[in-house]
Amino acid sequence: MIKQTLISLALCASPALADPVKVQNVKVSKANGSYTFKVTLLHSDSGWDDYANAWRVKDMNGNTLGERVLAHPHVNEQPFTRSLSGVKIPDGVKSVVIEAHDTVTGWAAETKTVKLP
Repeated sequence: MIKQTLISLALCASPALADPVKVQNVKVSKANGSYTFKVTLLHSDSGWDDYANAWRVKDMNGNTLGERVLAHPHVNEQPFTRSLSGVKIPDGVKSVVIEAHDTVTGWAAETKTVKLP
């Protein structure tokens, strides 16, 4: 019984032990009515089982405006920057939120809010 309980606790705690991906920096530019986002992420990618695999741009109401899926781990490239072009932002939106995702902890609670140019 004790062994079973310990195994259950260890399995439940595993995602909590993993560190979430962090948005370190965001650069935004505007051209021809759309935006390009260059987002720098930091994560302790360890391989295919635990890596930063996406980031997204959301408005202040929580609507997703664009998403960049990351196709592979960046074990030896930390922090790393990837861009997303052609993001359409509705008129009147002054700031957006960048959220990052990893394969173990999901969408990170810590986000970065950026003002649009």
